[in-house]
Amino acid sequence: MSGAGRGGARAALLVAAVLGAALVVVIAVRTPWTLLPAPPGGATPVSADAGLPAEALRRAEALAADIRPASLVGLLLGLTASALLGLTRLGGRLVTAVARPLGGRWVWQVLLGTVALVVVGRLATLPVSAYGEVVRHRYGLSTRSWPLWLRDVAVSTAIDAALTALALLVLVALARRAPRAWWAWAAAGAAGLVVVGSFLYPVVIEPAFNSFAPLPAGQLRTDLLELGEESGTPVDDVLVADASRRTTSLNAYVSGFGSTRRVVLYDTLLADVPDDEVESIVAHELGHVATDDVLTGTLLGALGAAAAVALLGWLLTWPPLLRRAGADSPGDPRVVPLVLLLVALGSLVGTPVQNLVSRHVEARADLHALDLTGDAAAFIEMQRRLAETNVSDPSPPAPWQWFFGSHPTAAQRIALAEDWLRLDDR
Repeated sequence: MSGAGRGGARAALLVAAVLGAALVVVIAVRTPWTLLPAPPGGATPVSADAGLPAEALRRAEALAADIRPASLVGLLLGLTASALLGLTRLGGRLVTAVARPLGGRWVWQVLLGTVALVVVGRLATLPVSAYGEVVRHRYGLSTRSWPLWLRDVAVSTAIDAALTALALLVLVALARRAPRAWWAWAAAGAAGLVVVGSFLYPVVIEPAFNSFAPLPAGQLRTDLLELGEESGTPVDDVLVADASRRTTSLNAYVSGFGSTRRVVLYDTLLADVPDDEVESIVAHELGHVATDDVLTGTLLGALGAAAAVALLGWLLTWPPLLRRAGADSPGDPRVVPLVLLLVALGSLVGTPVQNLVSRHVEARADLHALDLTGDAAAFIEMQRRLAETNVSDPSPPAPWQWFFGSHPTAAQRIALAEDWLRLDDR
């Protein structure tokens, strides 16, 4: 391809990436958000302690002091391992070496090389993960035995490696077959995978870690099914997940679509949480369904994945970057370590943006729960119970919340409920 042709192709890739990202932003901005309460302006002041007992606050602060540095170390270790493999010839040599016993064909290089790279990355962060599990045991959050922990690590690594290997096999195959237009086909494929994955996750991935059983007939089951009807989002079933095998944390969620939609309760919720608080947390989850958050999130994820692949295609047309990784082209299997590094960096950069949208979506679901149940007292007590049982910092440092916080803080959520209660009393 001539220099002018390469320049035009790179420009087209960059334009596609920018347009895709812009479309994601437009959809996110046009999605109705619920503003979080923050003084001044008449909103209820956000109390830093969220009304939690002093001992609960002390435990939350101690856990944060133990786990946050480890989280950052794990993040840095993972990125360092990816950079060493993706920005040197070491990764390319590993990809070539693992396929040699099977003849060294490019297909095996991509498949086995990806698996090897994912395993190496997981091993690099395994000591930090083990430390995190020790800390969670220390604070009573984890109930997993070490054999079960190792089993979970192995299963999640296997799933991650298999899905990543198949995705990269398709990407490299397209790059070899259509060197100039591979990114467009790959972008469409990435968008499609996000959509398919959203539908398959509840029936393929969830059962790999938990068993589910119907909630026995009784008042709570009847109330939750009626809550779905009142929300305009009927559910087919109410299931209980055996989460207590792994954790003491409290949680619930709604999964599936249409006739397969079901409410899933952690069995820890049923131990000593009052029914009105269970209904409050389920009403929040139904709020996500009522406002099509899963479908909107899937659409945004699909568009974001397509834009990311276009940006990836643009970066992989930069010869110095390819030479750094020891690859000749995007169709060279030795490009796999570089692709994994770029994906990791892209995910890191996108994290605060994704969490910003998530926090407002979660606040909107909180508002739906308050409107649906009309019980601000149960909502507030549930938020305090969640914070205390899950040993969550009710008001984490602003930079940490900005980058890592996917939900409003407990203090913000309680202030929102108090705002709602005051307005409802007018």
